[in-house]
Amino acid sequence: MFPPQVPTTDVSELDAEHPVPEGVVLLDVREQDEWDAGHAPDAVHIPLGELPVRWGELDPEVPILVICHSGGRSARAVAWLNQGDFDATNLDGGMVAWSQRGFPVEQ
Repeated sequence: MFPPQVPTTDVSELDAEHPVPEGVVLLDVREQDEWDAGHAPDAVHIPLGELPVRWGELDPEVPILVICHSGGRSARAVAWLNQGDFDATNLDGGMVAWSQRGFPVEQ
C-alpha cells in the first residue's frame, strides 16, 4: 500500500498477547481529540503536526512503531522519521485495525 521506503507492519502481524514488541515504542500521531477518545496503553502521543518540533522526545536508539487512525498519517510520520536517525515502521490499519483485532484501548 505504501512505497518501499516506508516500512509497514499489518496489525495482524502483531502478537495477540503483546502487540507492541518489547523494546519498541508505540508512537500515536493522531490529534488530541482522537487520543482522548481512546488509545493504546503505554503509547507515546505526539500529533503529526507537532512531530517536527517534538521529535527530540524520542530516542533514536529505540525502534518506533507509528500508529494513527488508519495508517495514512503514520506513514507520513515514518517517512519523515526515517529521513533522520530513527528506525520507524508504519502500523497499517491504525487504531481502527488495532481495536478490531481486540487489542486494549484506554481513555
